[in-house]
Amino acid sequence: MKKSMGAKTIVHPTPVFVVGTYDKEGKPNVMTAAWGGICCSVPPCLSVSLREATYTYHNILERQAFTVSIPSAEYVKEADFFGITSGKDLDKFQATGLTPQKSEVVDAPYVDEFPFVLECKLLQSLEIGLHTQFIGEIMDIKVEEDVHKSDSLLQKIKPLIYSPDDSAYYRVGNFVAKAFSVGKQVKK
Repeated sequence: MKKSMGAKTIVHPTPVFVVGTYDKEGKPNVMTAAWGGICCSVPPCLSVSLREATYTYHNILERQAFTVSIPSAEYVKEADFFGITSGKDLDKFQATGLTPQKSEVVDAPYVDEFPFVLECKLLQSLEIGLHTQFIGEIMDIKVEEDVHKSDSLLQKIKPLIYSPDDSAYYRVGNFVAKAFSVGKQVKK
């Protein structure tokens, strides 16, 4: 029997998105966000929801663009740091020693060391409550060359995932089955 947990912000898995923006002066900034995901196939779009209190929120509105860098598990300290500090107070790239890379297609930086990057132009925003959902059209995806040649991007990237119920980071697990195929074994 299932037991009610009440209305909470829990879903599994939750991504670890490192959202990149430039501020008004052109300083690169990043923040970690977990409320987001793919939200449309055509055009290809990604959403990320942020509180107005964040520095990144205002940067996205100002520049009409953002990137999402996906950190691998080896960068868990840096990804967490990006989420617990504000770009108003310090240069997060300088503090972590990571490299801001200027996108060639949108007005936003990404984290050069992270293996997978989505470059988005702001398509629209929707105020929901405490958070505003930013929908970005994916203009390009950058991936490390050795990852690109892999059969499984997921296994090569080794992305972090976030567990909101215990405020912890995890790695993606092992292969289970091939999608759009294993279900065919169910008898009609």
